[in-house]
Order: sequence, then structure tokens, then C-alpha cells
Amino acid sequence: MSEPVSVVIIAYNEAVRLSACLRSVKFADEIVLVDSGSTDGTVELAESQGCRVVRQTWLGFGRQKQFAVQQASHDWVLCLDADERVSAELRTNILKLLAQPPLRKAYRMPRCNYFMGRWLRHGEGYPDPVLRLFDRRYAAWSDDPVHEKVLTAMPLGELNGDLLHESQDTLDHYLTKQNRYTTLQAERLHQQSVTVSAAKIIFSPAFRFIKMYVFRLGFLDGMPGLIHILIGCWNSAMKYAKLYSLSRDY
Repeated sequence: MSEPVSVVIIAYNEAVRLSACLRSVKFADEIVLVDSGSTDGTVELAESQGCRVVRQTWLGFGRQKQFAVQQASHDWVLCLDADERVSAELRTNILKLLAQPPLRKAYRMPRCNYFMGRWLRHGEGYPDPVLRLFDRRYAAWSDDPVHEKVLTAMPLGELNGDLLHESQDTLDHYLTKQNRYTTLQAERLHQQSVTVSAAKIIFSPAFRFIKMYVFRLGFLDGMPGLIHILIGCWNSAMKYAKLYSLSRDY
């Protein structure tokens, strides 16, 4: 007996990017879209494609995604962002997996990121494994406001086939998002009373660059790969710099 699956998506003003995502998951038994106040036709588009739309004011990434999981009709859920889509190979493997009760309760898959006109295949851009398919009785999203993750005590399974992430952001928009994310990360660390040293600010981005550009072959992704990794290194430094700033009394 096959396991039914709900696809859950969070969205805010995603009308431009949502269609490709929805087309890629038509195999699902249900698609639930949680909208946080879109004004660009996202809700109407989703409803026209057969989605069940739930409105919820923004709770932060982790809590918003967990809220979406709780709205699903089925225990097996596949969690996506509106700028992601399931590749044909991944779709086939998900359906094969769910054709009978799966051996595991949570599954990771490789994510392939599109950046500055290129699908990245190395460095930070790939395989970028993400846990997105799980039985919600055994796993849940963390409540992190950014860089949220699925938490589970169960052993993980692995799925072949790429989850394609094509944000289509301009570089300016991408950098603006990264600036916002590092602020949220720093605030979270500050709340946890984490301290930072000069060595952390210096060596964290340096080690990150060596790992991603050299050992994970980021140099093979050309200039887009280099820029992608450099932004990641800058984010690492800025996260800790902002944490240091929060801990100071001016």
C-alpha cells in the first residue's frame, strides 16, 4: 500500500516563481501553500493550480515551515520553497520510495543551486544535501528564524535526484537577503550568549574558503562559483562581527 504525501510550500509574493514549483509536484496527493500576505497574485495562482491555501502572518522561517507541516492532511510531507522544483529523477525516486511503507522516517536529497547564470556543481552549491521528505510524526522544523533545519532522532535515508533551486535573484537582491540573514543569525547567537573572538572572525571565513574552493572543487564552477563562495565567507565574517557589535555597550 502506497503512502500518501502532502507537498507543503511557504510563500510571499512568489507569483513569478511559483508555477514551475507547482508543475514539478503534480504527483502529490495534496499541495498546501501557506501564504504570509502576498499582494502579487500568488494566492490566486496557487488556488487555480489546485492548491489548498492557508493564510498565516510571518512567524520566521522555522516556525512558518512547521506551521505549514501541521496543515497537511497526510503524515508524509515534502517541504519546498517556492523557488525550488523537483527534478524528474527525484520525482521518480520519491514515488518509488512511497509505493510501500519506507524503511526510514526522513530522507535527504541533493540540492542544485543556480547562481549568476550557472548551475553550481561543486563547492557550497552542490550537493548541498537537504532533509525535505519526512514523516511528521518523527521529525519537525527547528524554530530558527533563518537557516532553519529539520530535527529528527531517526536515522536518515538518502534519495537520488536533484532538488533544483533557481531563485533568479539579482546579485543586489541576493546580497540584501544575505545581509538580513546574517543579522538574524547574530541575534540568535546573542540570545544564546555565544561569545566571539577576533580569531573566529578571521579564521572562520578563511577555513571556509579553503574547504569550499579547494577541497570541494568550487574552482570548477568558474567565476559564479568563486563569487558564491566569497559571499559565503563574507557572511561568516559578518555574522560574527554583528554578534560582537551586539555584545558591546556603546
